[in-house]
Amino acid sequence: MQTIKGPGVYLAQFAADEAPYDSLPSLAKWAAAKGFKGVQIPTWDTRLIDMKQAAESDAYCDDLRGVLADNGLELIELASHITGQLVAVHPAHDQIMDSFAPEAVRRNPAARRAWAEEQLRFAARASKRMGLTTHTTFTGSLAWPYLYPYPQWPEGLIDEAFTELAARWKPILDDFDAHGLDACFEIHPVEDTHDGHSWEMFLDKLNGHTRANIMFDPSHFVLQALDYLAFIDHYHDRIKAFHVKDAEFRPDGKSGAYGGFQPWDKRAGRFRSPGDGQVDFKAIFTKLSTYGYQGWAMLEWECFIKNPEDGASEGARFIADHIIRISDRAFDDFVKSGADRASNRAMLGLEN
Repeated sequence: MQTIKGPGVYLAQFAADEAPYDSLPSLAKWAAAKGFKGVQIPTWDTRLIDMKQAAESDAYCDDLRGVLADNGLELIELASHITGQLVAVHPAHDQIMDSFAPEAVRRNPAARRAWAEEQLRFAARASKRMGLTTHTTFTGSLAWPYLYPYPQWPEGLIDEAFTELAARWKPILDDFDAHGLDACFEIHPVEDTHDGHSWEMFLDKLNGHTRANIMFDPSHFVLQALDYLAFIDHYHDRIKAFHVKDAEFRPDGKSGAYGGFQPWDKRAGRFRSPGDGQVDFKAIFTKLSTYGYQGWAMLEWECFIKNPEDGASEGARFIADHIIRISDRAFDDFVKSGADRASNRAMLGLEN
């Protein structure tokens, strides 16, 4: 068993163009004041980090960690959801995905993918320089437009999609391995790896690559009506990162899992601040602690109604209150009796 680290916070949803959210020093001060002990930095946000410098310069990495340390914070890991997404993009999504990439590679899928892969390699080098061992990202998606098709997809289509997805990630994962880094893929709708079956297809195509691991976020399972506790039982050995994000799923006569193209306040499935949704976090923290999860519990704040400042303050306290400090002795030690094999056999009525 293991005591989970935390509370940590993912900075992506809080970074903005106005102070105190517009630079790492000011955001670090803000996060510490909220009660967080560590941060996860989005690699694409140039207000917070320059990935090329981080990949090439020990001095830059030392300065970045120093900014955090000055505020009593640790760097938990770097996160590249947006760049990971661009490793595999179905043509139907090309135009909208271009918004994730620099202007120079837009309207050029091959150049956009090459840029994304370079950013991931920067992340591997930067992570090693900063002593990190995990990195969170998305797989991207080639098959997602065919999730619920009519007519049914032709034989071999899904297998081909996952073969290609794995082929694109294999050299990146090998590079991560060379730098002592685990890739923690967030199991997430719109990614081809969105549930247990799709994760297993991806992992199988990678021949069980040891650096392919999971970032666990239960909110996405609530919206799929998937048993997130049983998911931990199945895949705990691959869960290396954990986002604390709540959600609710309240279908009615007009809306279900697909949402009816409605805005967030009218969908059946909605993200909520921790404690405001339906996720059983007590059970999650218990399972992860019991299975020896060695990472952090990190707030990813997304709520359609609550003010983010309140969400951050409440989220830090929520995580701190849910972390289980593992006991150094069993609760029933006081009634244990000393015994040896001879005594045990005697108690069972067996001859010595």
